[in-house]
Amino acid sequence: MNKIFEPVHLKNLVIRNRFVRSATYDRLADVNGQVSDAQIKYNSVLAEGGVGLIIFGITCVHHNGQVSRFQNSLAGDEYIAGFKKITNAVHERGAKIAVQLFHGGKEAKNVKNMNLLPLAPSVIENDPYYTGEYRAMTESDIWEVIQAFGDGARRAKEAGFDAVQIHGAHGYLLSQFLSPYTNRRQDQWGGSLGNRLRLHSEIYKGIRKKVGSDYPILIKIGVQDGFRGGLEFNEGKQAAELLANVGFDALEISQGLRGKCIEETEFKANINSLDKEAYFRDLCREIKGQINIPIIMVGGLRTLALMKEIVQNQEADFVALSRPLICEPHLIKDWKINEHKKAKCISCNACHDAVSHGKPIYCFLTTRPLLQNGG
Repeated sequence: MNKIFEPVHLKNLVIRNRFVRSATYDRLADVNGQVSDAQIKYNSVLAEGGVGLIIFGITCVHHNGQVSRFQNSLAGDEYIAGFKKITNAVHERGAKIAVQLFHGGKEAKNVKNMNLLPLAPSVIENDPYYTGEYRAMTESDIWEVIQAFGDGARRAKEAGFDAVQIHGAHGYLLSQFLSPYTNRRQDQWGGSLGNRLRLHSEIYKGIRKKVGSDYPILIKIGVQDGFRGGLEFNEGKQAAELLANVGFDALEISQGLRGKCIEETEFKANINSLDKEAYFRDLCREIKGQINIPIIMVGGLRTLALMKEIVQNQEADFVALSRPLICEPHLIKDWKINEHKKAKCISCNACHDAVSHGKPIYCFLTTRPLLQNGG
């Protein structure tokens, strides 16, 4: 048995294996941001399926960071009780669960008060990668968001989550601050790499004050943008090292700003051969060689033998999957029984397209929503 199936420590947390369900927006929350019965079922099935750590996706910490009407929230104490039902269900089935704390920045198109403009570090005139109105954040706006992340983490801990993950990738607020393309500020929040990471650092410090020294704080970090002229990997690698030094307990390595086509995003399609898998592998390997905290590798992982090799070679400490577990939520349990089983996911992105078109998460191959799979 490879160590990929063995229990592993993440700070003070013992996780039953090294498989992570990468944070995924399911569009199953109710219109008030509350947990739904479908989400309780959804995460129960994933826990039964053998995943070690589930990361519950894009949960708002402030109403001005919301990107969808059907998006979970931890912006108030009224959301704690609903999340307790999910964390209890997951723990009963032997898995651990973190929540991904989120702010959409200028991507926040569906804030509760539609008269409010979305927020961003800077306003970019004639931006070919983004259309829509938004405004540059004031100093007061920034500190309000930092406070919201801390309060969201405190609520997450009260709700029974084993850890929190900060969403610092995929073109949302923290990516917008890190990228020199979207951050053109001339104050302490822009310019140098250290200044562009100041928001990340202050969010970490604010959370740590609220949750204590032993609670795991993770971050998903976009270490390069999907187009030329944005964040390049040489700076992204330095950013990862700086965040490790700040105190984050694990880094999940992904992409920052998205480009115009699917190949310039984090959800690359048609992963139908081994050479197309693990498309962030080289990035993880380089970063893993220079920092001393756990690295989570995500991005097109489909073949168990490859994942075992990655963990065995210490290129990453955890492997994270999303689309394969939408297709087959019991995949980890199946692999433990038959390591030669081939994942069914064909990376068609129908699941992503369903959410983009206002439907709950869905797998084309199974022809039914994930919450019915295997349940």
